[in-house]
Amino acid sequence: MDRYLVFGHPVRHSKSPFIHSLFARQTQQELEYGLAEPAVDEFAHALRTFFDQGGKGCNVTVPFKEQAFTLVARLSPRAKRAGAVNTIKLTDDGVLLGDNTDGAGLVADLKSHSVTLADSRILLLGAGGAARGALAPLLAELPSELVIANRTHTKAQQLAAEFHDLGPVAAQTYEQLAGPFDLIINSTSASLQGELPPLASALIHTDIAIYDMMYGASDTAFIRWARQHGARQTMDGLGMLVEQAAEAFTVWRGIRPGTKQVLRELKRNLGVI
Repeated sequence: MDRYLVFGHPVRHSKSPFIHSLFARQTQQELEYGLAEPAVDEFAHALRTFFDQGGKGCNVTVPFKEQAFTLVARLSPRAKRAGAVNTIKLTDDGVLLGDNTDGAGLVADLKSHSVTLADSRILLLGAGGAARGALAPLLAELPSELVIANRTHTKAQQLAAEFHDLGPVAAQTYEQLAGPFDLIINSTSASLQGELPPLASALIHTDIAIYDMMYGASDTAFIRWARQHGARQTMDGLGMLVEQAAEAFTVWRGIRPGTKQVLRELKRNLGVI
């Protein structure tokens, strides 16, 4: 039976085995999917061992995505742009192909919520790996402008300069931000600590769409804050998790699983519904 893994540290909380087992059942694919939590300095060895022992593919999560980028023999265009790999496939010719499905997962989830991206003004909070992975897919949807804001402004400037050839992207400090925006995406990990980005509440209005890449059994701090200030459409990153997994499954198996029922089952598993 074909074997797949998710590598991370920590990773025991990962919902990837649950998601991919549902995808496999839905598409009638025979595979097994497990967890691997090597020490931070043992990831390269663990990755090689997995594929030497017959592994077919894997997901890679924190803190190994950038390291995985350097360990594969071939990179997809979106992995090259992201500078990180979250999906690896052993190709038919025995080469490890690195891909990045995070941004595609984000865009797919936004579209599933009927969020219009074309000609919209988007604010992306954060300039780390999550933001980097999202930029090319978001710019491919042809927004009127994409603004990056980050606590360390120079990081936002560097990111904007790197992706400037793909579309109208700019960097601003939190103090410089002026609305209206159609969509605000929080790619920072502040919600994991119950904290908020230093965003002015005046940027929130009733017609704005709010997206937090983080998720949990209850609303994130950012989503609660946005609702308190009038946002009517708010979304967390649970759908993105499922959509990027579906993209990875498609890379591995050549068949696209449905995501709606899997997302419902995941929410039940988490106690969200």
